[in-house]
Amino acid sequence: MKHFLVYVNRYKDRDLLMTRRISDFLRLKGQRVTVKTVGGEEEGSSEDFPRNIDCMLVLGGDGTVLQAARETKAGGIPIIGVNLGTLGYMTEIEPANLEEALERLLEGDYIQERRMMLDGRVCFANGATREGWALNDIVISRSGSLQIIRFHIYVNGQFLNRYHADGMIVTTPTGSTGYNLSAGGPLVEPGAELIMLTPICPHSLNQRSIILSPEDTIEIEIPACREGRPQTLEVNFDGSLVMPLRTGDKIRIVRSEKATEFIRLNQVSFLEVLHRKMEE
Repeated sequence: MKHFLVYVNRYKDRDLLMTRRISDFLRLKGQRVTVKTVGGEEEGSSEDFPRNIDCMLVLGGDGTVLQAARETKAGGIPIIGVNLGTLGYMTEIEPANLEEALERLLEGDYIQERRMMLDGRVCFANGATREGWALNDIVISRSGSLQIIRFHIYVNGQFLNRYHADGMIVTTPTGSTGYNLSAGGPLVEPGAELIMLTPICPHSLNQRSIILSPEDTIEIEIPACREGRPQTLEVNFDGSLVMPLRTGDKIRIVRSEKATEFIRLNQVSFLEVLHRKMEE
């Protein structure tokens, strides 16, 4: 590796102490370093977003990692996170072991892991379309009033079920430790390949998560309320891109042709990491 991008959440590294610690270490080792900051009053850097990056070091929490992955989807830049957040399921490096981890990166002592993503196409009732993608999840939720929403789900063109709930989470294995976990969905090893459907607070006693093949096509259709009134919802891609939905709209979700590359230093299993996180 010769060129590192340090992607910094200013709310997590307000004084840029960790950023300077990383940059100084790498430059002393003869590496080129570009810093990009997000959040705070001074966003961005003096340099344009470079294309010839060998590795992106993301300073923050899981949300910052998702934001960085969104910005580099087309470039396929390998990502490794430095945990300045709380749980940090998606971050690999703890600050106490920073220099050791950087040495291992420079020596090539790591593995790369591909994580599947989701593509979503919203088809509005007026014929317009918009697209988004997610590394973690695509979430359909109510917008406005607190009433239960209705939606119909089809898989590969076949009707699956109608739901009365607060919403629906369509998640990748990487996203299983996020909103899916809070909604009672299963935890999945992040390198697996599958798609999960987890209803949010379903108005039923027997509706649970559904595990689907990564090759399945999911379609979520927004009908009118039982009284015939239109519904107002929204779809959220990884907590950042939000699109409004109304009665007559639908969203089609498939596995993305792109994948996010993560760098792994730790040889411990996902179950060991999960055990440690659950004890914190």
